[in-house]
Amino acid sequence: MQKIADLYFVDGCGRCSLYATPACKVHTWAEELQLLRGIMLNSGLTETMKWGCPCYVNQDNKNIAMMVAFKNHASISFFKGMLMKDPHNLLQVSGENAQAAKFLRFTSPQQVIDQQSIIVEYIQEAINIESSGAKIEFKQKHELEFPQELIQKFNEDPSFQEAFMRLTPGRQRGYNLHFTGAKQSATRTARIEKFIPKIFKGLGFHD
Repeated sequence: MQKIADLYFVDGCGRCSLYATPACKVHTWAEELQLLRGIMLNSGLTETMKWGCPCYVNQDNKNIAMMVAFKNHASISFFKGMLMKDPHNLLQVSGENAQAAKFLRFTSPQQVIDQQSIIVEYIQEAINIESSGAKIEFKQKHELEFPQELIQKFNEDPSFQEAFMRLTPGRQRGYNLHFTGAKQSATRTARIEKFIPKIFKGLGFHD
């Protein structure tokens, strides 16, 4: 998994077989990502790398937003997007089970340029929400009783949630049983981290 921000924009996140190839999605949205990176860096946030992608944190090292390149768009995902007002009705969710993150979607450099003032406005609101100490109240929205550690991972990384939700119900159930089988929270988290690469590949627990 990518750990160097500058290399992310060259080789990608390292979470799939397209890593460091011309087909990696960072090349599809190269200009959009660079424009968004500039806006994020000018916002006063610090650029770090988490889950293979650029993540932007405040002075207390609290997660504010992250950038991700998908097949059909580039995005800025806000970790506590559910608490944002979204006056321009631009924020989107990755799926019906999303409980914290919301994202802005971009499909052209001009869109980033045209919406720059709005992006800055949303970033500042996200910073203010984190500074206020506001918390997300997680609620179970799936027939499977996901462990809190998995729900937290979904909200930290919307692309991981999308990958998990694309799995067949049987594969989702298999992973869920394995994760919840651990008695300790640290063990559940470790199990989730171990299988992230397989989940991104669409593979099941026994595949």
